[in-house]
Amino acid sequence: MSAKIENRIWDKDETLCRADLERLQVQRLRETVQRVAQVPFYKQKFAETGITPDSIKSAADVRKLPFTTKADLREHYPWGFLACDPKQVKRIHGSSGTTGKPTFVAYTKNDRDMWANLCARFLVSGGLREDHLCHMAFSYGLFTGGFGLHYGIEKVGAAICPAAGGNTPRHILLIQDLKPDVLIGTPSYALHIAEVARQQGVDPRSMSLRFGHFGGEPWTEEMRTKIEADFDMHAFNNYGLSEVIGPGVSGDCIFRTGMHIQEDHFLVECINPNTLEPVLDGQRGELVFTALTKEAFPLLRYRTRDIAVLDHGKCECGRTTCRMSRVIGRSDDMLIIRGVNVFPSQVEEALLRVDGVAPHYLIEVSRPGTMDEIVVKVEISPQAFSDKMRQMQELKRRIDHEIHSITGIRMGIELVEPQTIERSMGKAVRVVDHRKTQAGLSMPKP
Repeated sequence: MSAKIENRIWDKDETLCRADLERLQVQRLRETVQRVAQVPFYKQKFAETGITPDSIKSAADVRKLPFTTKADLREHYPWGFLACDPKQVKRIHGSSGTTGKPTFVAYTKNDRDMWANLCARFLVSGGLREDHLCHMAFSYGLFTGGFGLHYGIEKVGAAICPAAGGNTPRHILLIQDLKPDVLIGTPSYALHIAEVARQQGVDPRSMSLRFGHFGGEPWTEEMRTKIEADFDMHAFNNYGLSEVIGPGVSGDCIFRTGMHIQEDHFLVECINPNTLEPVLDGQRGELVFTALTKEAFPLLRYRTRDIAVLDHGKCECGRTTCRMSRVIGRSDDMLIIRGVNVFPSQVEEALLRVDGVAPHYLIEVSRPGTMDEIVVKVEISPQAFSDKMRQMQELKRRIDHEIHSITGIRMGIELVEPQTIERSMGKAVRVVDHRKTQAGLSMPKP
């Protein structure tokens, strides 16, 4: 790599000794329990168990608190978990839900400032400097990715080209003309930019990009290697989710031996998703986060459904926070397609809106090149089956419209004859994922 990276730390709290960090976690956990005590969901749970802030004596006491799930957020849609005066809300974001409604989250001014600082931490640790220009290829909207990284870049003082998503030739033009130092987006879209550039006769290695910060979807170490080779850049991983805060929960340091979790702001657990008991360091489990400093929307023990591995060992970079591996799977049936959360039940809901479609379908996901592709095989009802091309094309158009209106993404639609989809006596097989993910179960080596 032509660019060199210094080991820089943005915030002194990233290097707190473990004793001081744990004392801070306990203090902030008590404050959070007090803050959410009037949220109806938690108020009821606390009444049932007798939990008060005085119940928290150590960080381990987080296990006394109730879990929170995405289903709980949907049940109390839209603002049942709001823990502040609505007049204090200064930002609203959301993620897709299984009913077509987003799961909303809210931010106060302090939340937004804290979010910017957390993103600045991992951006600086991955090479961002005040004199850099960043090319933003994340979309802007309810999705937290674009705005979170945007705030972090501004916090550091670097410049931003908010190119947003889509129109790849335009991205290539902007990168060639403006010569940014840093690329921000999903890893699969980075590879797509490189692919389209080569098709246009442009060598991605000739571009000015020297650093990349990628997230929004799971990706492998092999994918990182390819991105770095394609662009001659250093590629860094970061992790977050809308319900917790968005990007900023964790991110790589220069040694890239796992993403440092911002433990002064998020208390992390790694549990067996079946028994709900904690697993040991180095063992895979479901990540559970408790927000320690959020004002508007602090969640207790939020079950992410993301499977990863934790490591509390020492890191050469000087940060004292624990690290997490890449996300290596899900404990539910959610798919992440081009950075968008998609549930099979969303597709089912869309199909049920279309006359002439049988309640049998199969979702096939693949990555033949650099971008995820998703095809829905839909069985036509005997009454609607026809050999007339115009009728079948109209049926596909209606299906495409309904799926896009619920999920926000386009999928390939393949109509199949009645009785074509295999039936099952047990749980129906709705998804076949052909993507070749070879993520290991241990922390990556430096």
